[in-house]
Amino acid sequence: MIESNIIYNDKKDCQIINFENINFKLVSGLSIQHLKIAFKTFGELNADKTNAILICHALTGDQYVTGKNPITNKDGWWSRMVGPNKPIDTNIFFVISSNVLGGCAGSTGPKERNPKTNKPYGGNFPSITIKDMVKAQTYLIDSLKIKKLFSVIGGSMGAMQALQWSIDYPERIETIIHIAGALKHSTQNIAFNEVGRQAIMNDPLWLNGNYHLENKVPERGLSVARMIGHITYLSEDAMHRKFGRKLQSRDIISFGFDADFQIESYLRYQGRSFVERFDANSYLYLTRAMDYFDHSDSYQKSIEFSYKPNNHIRYLIISFTSDWLFPTNENKTIVETLNYLSKQVSFIEIETDKGHDSFLLDEPELDFVTKGFLENNKVLDK
Repeated sequence: MIESNIIYNDKKDCQIINFENINFKLVSGLSIQHLKIAFKTFGELNADKTNAILICHALTGDQYVTGKNPITNKDGWWSRMVGPNKPIDTNIFFVISSNVLGGCAGSTGPKERNPKTNKPYGGNFPSITIKDMVKAQTYLIDSLKIKKLFSVIGGSMGAMQALQWSIDYPERIETIIHIAGALKHSTQNIAFNEVGRQAIMNDPLWLNGNYHLENKVPERGLSVARMIGHITYLSEDAMHRKFGRKLQSRDIISFGFDADFQIESYLRYQGRSFVERFDANSYLYLTRAMDYFDHSDSYQKSIEFSYKPNNHIRYLIISFTSDWLFPTNENKTIVETLNYLSKQVSFIEIETDKGHDSFLLDEPELDFVTKGFLENNKVLDK
């Protein structure tokens, strides 16, 4: 067991666990000598420690999965799904949610201080992968003295983490709920991420990633990156239904470059509000980690020849009809592989026009299947 200490952070209303003087080796070959993980827990761990669920957040998420987020003063990003009597019921389950390695809500990332220099890592933070994020999560789970998780749940980048758990640590999980993910980040997704990264890196205030040293923020670049990303999370039908070609607060067009259309105003708002809660360097590092994710050639072999207890894992794979970032056919590839290997897998495609972000929005069918899967598979009394 790696030595650690947990402190309560009143300012961020979360716990931070410190792993000091370790050699946390990354896939890149580089190492981190001091690892911090910020996390929250909800519900109570039962006596046998068999009711723990790890929820992995998406690209711009954090540890505030439910309750009040002290950074935004808004409800947690999955408050409608996690809590007492909700689909992921904290009356039954002990829910853990941590800020990923490379994030900007308290875990070790580019905005945190490098103990070697006592300055923010900035652009000198080492490159990370989804595999590295999951490895850091195992340190957290070990520190909580939990040998096996009842479930790992995640959507989008969170789904990548859930899949990585099934590959690297199959003996440590009972079930997986994989929502809107894939075996690899597609070429199109990499392209969108690159445009966003270029927007940030071409902002004159980015300063090669060292803007924190000058008390600067590359607001324009990060705002544009968010606008680009947000478009990909929606669908054309959803945007048309919500905005159409409605004009913004005027009856005639301006023949200029103000926000004539409501969709323009909406995207600008999304960009501005994002800058207030997210770090530009974290956006670079996390989108790059998603781009590096690729199990298209290795997944079948990884699952087929992994440690025998992997046979017991029950999988739920969920996709959405209007998700063009991680379309149904990419989710089905996972299902087909698991079926071929005689694994226990359930699959559902939910019909909706809300796009990739459907898992974060009000989708009663998602609530229903999540709750049913967890209740039907729970093994809490041992």
